[in-house]
This record gives sequence, structure tokens and C-alpha cells, in this order.
Amino acid sequence: MTRNPSDAPRPNLTPADHMTWQKETQSGKARAGWLHTRHGSVPTPTFMPVGTVGTVKGITMDSVRSTGAGIVLGNTYHLMLRPTAERVQRLGGLHRMMDWPGPILTDSGGFQVMSLGPLRKLTEDGVTFRSHIDGSKHHLTPESSTDIQFKLDATITMAFDECPALPATKEVLEASMERSMRWAARSRDAFTARPGYGQFGIVQGGTEQELRERSAKALRDIGFEGYAIGGLAVGEGQELMFSTLDYTTPMLPDDQPRYLMGVGTPDDLLGAIMRGCDMFDCVMPSRAGRTARAYTERGTMNLRNARFAEDTRPLSPDDDSPMAGRYSRAYLHHLFRANEMLGPMLLTLHNLAYYQRLMRQIRAAIMDDTLEELAVTLRHNWSLGDWSEDEFPKPRY
Repeated sequence: MTRNPSDAPRPNLTPADHMTWQKETQSGKARAGWLHTRHGSVPTPTFMPVGTVGTVKGITMDSVRSTGAGIVLGNTYHLMLRPTAERVQRLGGLHRMMDWPGPILTDSGGFQVMSLGPLRKLTEDGVTFRSHIDGSKHHLTPESSTDIQFKLDATITMAFDECPALPATKEVLEASMERSMRWAARSRDAFTARPGYGQFGIVQGGTEQELRERSAKALRDIGFEGYAIGGLAVGEGQELMFSTLDYTTPMLPDDQPRYLMGVGTPDDLLGAIMRGCDMFDCVMPSRAGRTARAYTERGTMNLRNARFAEDTRPLSPDDDSPMAGRYSRAYLHHLFRANEMLGPMLLTLHNLAYYQRLMRQIRAAIMDDTLEELAVTLRHNWSLGDWSEDEFPKPRY
């Protein structure tokens, strides 16, 4: 039955009923823990594959599961336009529709709407925009965004926010952050509390420490099941992103999950985890898979390069993905040169498996208190480039 969460009575839930995060141990600022939800428990740190329109582009959810992923991301903006939140709800919710019984986090749609530029108009109430699909006019507010995510049956709902592009003046960042905090309060009021579900507030403020402090305090005062760090990975560069995280993550509660939105490369993930972040999403591994780029323990490689045309080795000697050892670099090179859809499918699967393997490595190192040593090894190996044939011989046929 369709209902508006803002009209629904709030159940009197005990802390045990809410979605919770439990810290197991800590190594430096890095944390290993468990996110417990209505749709299952997920070890953290965790990387969430991006399933924008109800699918991780190019591969089945069975394939996503085979990589070890425990939680995926969906997109409010895209799903509200097509097939619509109401239709998803009638079809049993996003979990059933996309064959993913595990947790789903949905972003609020704010980032996508803000990126529309001249196609949108921003007011205190919300954002009026024209669909990039057919030009139809829509109005998105904190209340309607929260309601859409309710209809999608999102395990984790994100508060509606504004994400300004960097660089920007402090005045622009301050006005945007203050509006986002007012929207966060409205998003929280519209959220329907249910056992095992949660809502995250989003810290904004660009790279201004004083604005980040005010934003974090406003969100803590409102109270959420988790806290996201938004407004980064939007053009500021890794060094500035890391320095912003250095002072932002300590502002957030130690007993709740911290989600760095839209990040990033393997080195970005490692650095952010070492600064206290627990959850991540990014289109990089799947987008790279569609453009012939493979992530490995020795950095990235472009499978369109002619040097792979007769390279019979698999992508990596350390690969434990579902496609480990089954497809040669030469075959993948051929698929991309021939514009066969199987190439992007296989490389997307490989990249997502690599990201999950990296998360497992980092989590194990946090548990063993050896993360600093692992970080040195990982970064050294990424800098080496591809394995030589002495290190990783070609199979003999």
C-alpha cells in the first residue's frame, strides 16, 4: 500500500530495533566492524557497487554476489523518472525487482539534480528540474526524496542535500551547507523508522573546516543511524580530499558508520579507510570495465593496447574472482577490439571482484593491526606496473 512517510506514525523503537553498526576493532583511525540491517549484515569497510537504475551495468546480480559484495547502491533520481518509484513499489520493491535480497542504499537524487545545471531551479523548498530523458518537469524536495526512497524499500535512505562543485567560494559553500542542514532536518522528519532500516545525514561544507564542523554538529543534533561525507571527489584532488577527511571524520560519532560518497580509486579507498571511513561507492570499477581498463594488484592496464594481442596470461596471478584463470588477456583484447559486449561484462566482473578483494585485505589487516604495513605494500605494488614474464610466465600450450 502506498503511503507518505511524513503522515505515518513513528514506532517507538528501541536501539536494538534500529539499523546498527558494531565496531570490532581499530588500527590507527581505521575501523573494522559490522553493519546490521533488516536485509542482512555486512562487514566493514565495504565497497558498494553502483546499481543506478536497478542494475549494476552489464552484469547479473548473481555475478555481483559472486564477487563478495554485501550491499549495493541505487539512485533515487533515475528510478523516480524510470520506471517510477510507484511502479517499483507495486513490483514488490527494489530488492525483489532487481534480485538483490541484501541491503540497498539509495542516494537522495540531490547530486544528480545539481549536476543538471540550466535544467534545474533551486529554491528553499527543493529543486525543480527537467528530466534528461524526455524534458518533463519534476519537483524534488526533502520530503518527496524520502518518500521515493521509502517506496523503493531502501534499507538505507540518504537525506536530501545540495552538493556544490569545487572550487567554490566560502560564501557559496556556506549558503549551500546551511540549506542542506535545513533539508536534513526535513528529511529526518519525513523518514519512517522501521526495524533494521536507517537514514544517513550528509556532512557538507566543501574543504572549509569551520563549515564542516558546523555541518557535522547540526547532523549530530538531528540524529541519524549513520553519517556520510559528501561534497568530495568533485574536482578538489586527492591531497585536499585527504586533508579534509583528516579533520572531518573525528567530528562524527565513533559508534556509527561513516560513508564517504562517490570515492574512488583503490588508493583513494585505502587512504579514506586509514582516516576512519567505513563505506564507499563509485562507478569507477564498472565504468573502467566498460572502457577496457582493468584494476589489478599492479595498477591498471588498458586491454585495448596492442601488447596484449598475444598475451596468454590471465589478468593477474593473484586473481580469485569468478573468472580467475579462465580468460586470457589476448581474448579480452580481442573482445574489445571486436566491440563484443562480453568484454565489458567480463572486465566489469573482474574489477568489482578486485575491489571486494581489496576490502577483504584491508579488513584483515585492521583486525591484525598491520594496516600500515599493508598500505606500504599495496602502494609499492601499484607503482610497479604489469608483471614481467619472469614474475608471471605465460602458460605453455
